[in-house]
Amino acid sequence: MNIQSNFSLKAYNTFGIDAKASYFLEINSIEDLRKAFQLDTYPKKFIISGGSNMLITQHIDALVLHINIKGIEVVQETDEEVILKIMAGENWHQMVMYTLDKGYGGLENMSLIPGNTGTAPIQNIGAYGVELKDIFVRCEAMDVETQTLKTFTKEDCKFGYRDSIFKNEVKGKYVITSVTLQLTKRNHKKNTSYGAIEAKLKENNIIDPSIKDISNAVIAIRQEKLPDPKVLGNSGSFFKNPVLDRENFTSFIEKNPHAPFYKISESEYKIPAGWLIEQCGFKGKRFDDAGVHKNQALVLVNHGNATGEEILKLAFRIIKEVKEVFGIDIVPEVNIIK
Repeated sequence: MNIQSNFSLKAYNTFGIDAKASYFLEINSIEDLRKAFQLDTYPKKFIISGGSNMLITQHIDALVLHINIKGIEVVQETDEEVILKIMAGENWHQMVMYTLDKGYGGLENMSLIPGNTGTAPIQNIGAYGVELKDIFVRCEAMDVETQTLKTFTKEDCKFGYRDSIFKNEVKGKYVITSVTLQLTKRNHKKNTSYGAIEAKLKENNIIDPSIKDISNAVIAIRQEKLPDPKVLGNSGSFFKNPVLDRENFTSFIEKNPHAPFYKISESEYKIPAGWLIEQCGFKGKRFDDAGVHKNQALVLVNHGNATGEEILKLAFRIIKEVKEVFGIDIVPEVNIIK
């Protein structure tokens, strides 16, 4: 096993934070992972995958295991649908493009989300009205203590808004090794009503969009709003959109009648965190090398040499200001590594 020491993680997190790992090991198979957990010489282990949903605020004094297990397998197929098992190290967007090239529907709204497939269930990732849970069948994960594989069904995962059992009860106890998804082959359930998709399709004179058309629209919208992490370090949406109950929403909208919102149930309303942050004057602002993106206030960025602590300090400043102005709590969507 090729264990490297004092290893820079700058290329392994999309914020481009130049934190160091005391030790680093590439994991290319389930057996690699099993053996790594059995290395008693390194009692502390830390898992990293695509590095897209994390903010590292200090050096990691542990054996960092980079999950790079690849593979896509057809588990079951009919004329109507296909069930795919995708290994954890597959890049999410590349996997979405693979499914669209095959004519499989279900993932088009989640095009261009950064990161790897194995971390998708942790956040119950989603975009433009679609969430992972909508097409999720199960995932397999390795028990850190016993190195045995366990299957988690959709019900087991306890999916919520950017939430799952992997962020709560079993956090740190399992490492996801594969994700199984159910996709359509025809009669696709197209979702074009959320966000700017309809406007983008209309702009391109597309009346009856294919799943590829929807994907292209999503990609175009995301590229307009979100910076490329290879050019400007970021982790996509830094904060969750707050969800208000009816009483708090009524009070909020009376004071802010022009505020955008999305009704998600009879008693719950989602307020765009980016709008709240923008109203507080943070959009496009820069504090040394930590900043807020000029096109999307929901995105915090590293202009070059910001530390994780500097970006976190900015995040706390934004949280405090939004609370003071609107009385609404916003919380980070990314995992803060302290």
